[in-house]
Amino acid sequence: MTYQESLDYLDGLLKFGIKFGLERITALAEAFGNPQNKIRTLHVAGTNGKGSTCTFIASILREAGYRTGLYLSPYVFDVRERIQIGGANIDADEFAALATEIKPVADEIGKTDLGPVTEFEVKTMMAYLYFARKNVDFAVLEVGMGGRFDATNIVHPLVSVITSISLDHTERLGDTLEQIAFEKSGIIKNGSILVTAVDDDAAWRVILGRCREEGVEVWRVISSRSRHADSLSADVQFRYSSKAGSFSLNGGEMRIIGLKPSLLGSFQYANAATAAVAIKALERYEIRITPQAIAAGISNASIVGRMQVVRRNPTVVIDGAHNPDAAAKLARAVVEYLQFDKLILVIGMTNTHPPKPILRKLAPLAAKVIATQPQWFRATPAAQVAEAAGALGADVEIVERVPDAMKRAMQIADPSDLILVTGSFYVIGEVDGADITAK
Repeated sequence: MTYQESLDYLDGLLKFGIKFGLERITALAEAFGNPQNKIRTLHVAGTNGKGSTCTFIASILREAGYRTGLYLSPYVFDVRERIQIGGANIDADEFAALATEIKPVADEIGKTDLGPVTEFEVKTMMAYLYFARKNVDFAVLEVGMGGRFDATNIVHPLVSVITSISLDHTERLGDTLEQIAFEKSGIIKNGSILVTAVDDDAAWRVILGRCREEGVEVWRVISSRSRHADSLSADVQFRYSSKAGSFSLNGGEMRIIGLKPSLLGSFQYANAATAAVAIKALERYEIRITPQAIAAGISNASIVGRMQVVRRNPTVVIDGAHNPDAAAKLARAVVEYLQFDKLILVIGMTNTHPPKPILRKLAPLAAKVIATQPQWFRATPAAQVAEAAGALGADVEIVERVPDAMKRAMQIADPSDLILVTGSFYVIGEVDGADITAK
């Protein structure tokens, strides 16, 4: 297949949806000699922050001189963002070649009782093969959804990470924090170390219980300001405290001060601290990385679509916040880090998340809300987003196509204003440079 044909093939698999279970990915991996078992991995789950945490971990490993693979979910502008080595996206020809190689095997599995292989499973298999054949020193893998039945969960990692727990994808993961924690703690495996920044008591109990069942050492990362810091004991506890754009980390014979995350938002302190502790956990395997490499990795990390400033005068920020917890963190970060006269909110969503809880966090900041929708089969109609915003008292208008919504925002924005584009990675992925260059 050509690169475009490989994209068409993967898009065609979307009709099979999301199917939890490890049977198909296990069969696929076995057909290719289980390449995931040839890679030293760090495996990251969590409701929010897992993509940023993966990026910090990979950046630190690169700064330490290791050849590092990174598997992210989802992508924003280019599907090749999902599979990276050394911070560079997989080459288009290599992407197409891997898809071509996997397709006949996936087709044969689809004819069995296991049923059709999904798009996510094929992409995950592509990452396993790519990293194994390129002989990476480490691969950092982001869970797609949940953990227990996610296609990434056939690895046996050196370190498992759970960043946070909040309500998200409740139709699949459960409608309580305990149920969601149970699904995400499915990545915890005997023989690894678990690093977590989970702060909720109920979720923490579930995670700690799973660690005890598996005989896994658990390292907890928690803010010095947390009310929950001493609720239950971990094997090792780390505390971070922030001040003036930097944070310090202390615990488990580790003390580093003045760490400065490259990614905007105070919520990134927890993600960067979790990444640093995950790196520290590698010492259990006689892998030692200097504090200098940790500091450099945290300050040089880069990821698309996480409070990313893509233009100034007016300022345009894109962020993939798509659930209430992420929206609340984004709202706080906008106020803390950005200066503007008025905020124009361009927002669209998918039907896996009701609009109102997210708008409740963001709409009060906005002088104007422009409701839009991505070109995605699960997109929430812009009219529904607008209705939810209007019910909260927002000044709202509907512009259905994202590029047109951006042009409208640019028309009404003054140079001192902020245009915030959010609600879904599918929305921010449709923000084209041409949409934000001219008034």
